[in-house]
Amino acid sequence: MTQTTNTMFDPTQFILGTFASNCSSGMSVTKVPERWVNSWDNNLKLAKLLDDAGIEFMLPIARWIGYGGETNFHGGVLETITWATGLLTQTKNLNVFATIHTAANHPVVVAKQIATIDQISRGRVGLNIVAGWNQPEYEALGLDLPTAHEDRYGYAEEWFGIVKALWSRTEAFDWETAHFHLKQALADPRPAGRIPILNAAGSDQGREFAIGNADFLFTPAIDLKRSTEEIAALKTQAAAAGRSIGVLTFAHVVCRPTEQEARDYLQYYAQDNADWAAVDNLVRLQFAHAQSFPHDLLALIRDRFAAGHGGFPLIGTPEQVADGLIAMHAAGFNGTTLSFVDYAAEFPYFRDTVLPILEAKGIRRPAATNANM
Repeated sequence: MTQTTNTMFDPTQFILGTFASNCSSGMSVTKVPERWVNSWDNNLKLAKLLDDAGIEFMLPIARWIGYGGETNFHGGVLETITWATGLLTQTKNLNVFATIHTAANHPVVVAKQIATIDQISRGRVGLNIVAGWNQPEYEALGLDLPTAHEDRYGYAEEWFGIVKALWSRTEAFDWETAHFHLKQALADPRPAGRIPILNAAGSDQGREFAIGNADFLFTPAIDLKRSTEEIAALKTQAAAAGRSIGVLTFAHVVCRPTEQEARDYLQYYAQDNADWAAVDNLVRLQFAHAQSFPHDLLALIRDRFAAGHGGFPLIGTPEQVADGLIAMHAAGFNGTTLSFVDYAAEFPYFRDTVLPILEAKGIRRPAATNANM
């Protein structure tokens, strides 16, 4: 099998992806009629646009229950293993992640699923590990949510230890830990190359897990000065552990020919037509059970949740959006995901107007270069 060179690991690139296109309404908690429809056809159209443009990856959210409100935000979600496999069969260079909740998916099963997709995609599948935080989802699955982050990440540590063992060992083994009791476990097939591992972490326990196990730590960018200090500390912590880690974030884009047009559209979809009941449910659950967002910035975050699930705002002309991405790169981020109210309708303008600026600034290469790697 010929493996594709994985563009996720290119240190010279400020890598770009999309986030949550497998979910109803994407990342925008809005009621506007043109909000994202997460159909298979729309996702496939988007994946082909991204692949042709040299975008590095697509990252899904795994959800099992919606957030209510008028739109039941994220009530409709395409399952991520199936979604990733389908997209990878229809693309050439794009990496696609599967997002897996450790509590809901057995590691022996996941190890074989990812190894199988690795063959199908010729080395373009990634694994996003979620230790769990959303109590209603646990209840929907008949599970108990551990109240302590230490317990969730302790379980995730054992879970991923099994996955790594299955991917590296060639003889059957027993595995006896607090949560797993395996007899003569063995994986065949195993991945042919390195699988990109991503973990979103806000708590101390989560960041220790990410630094010990992941290639990319995913964290919000609320304020870039704050992010600069945070990223430097994370990379120092990783170096002390003998590892290097890329830090990714997420952003939402409203890119228009004029700043006024962009701001008018932001007002229209994220204020005048926000699904505030869903926003408040989402914020309440995040702050009750997760530590992804700084709790001292709640008022700012509520508006940003309506616009793009709390992502960094890139609002304005192509030049202003590019400046925002360049500032994120300067802060130390290795890349970011992007979301749009309607991904497939809005991405081509971003592709045609923003990507050339990033290429001219030297933080990205033209799409043709990526395709030939």
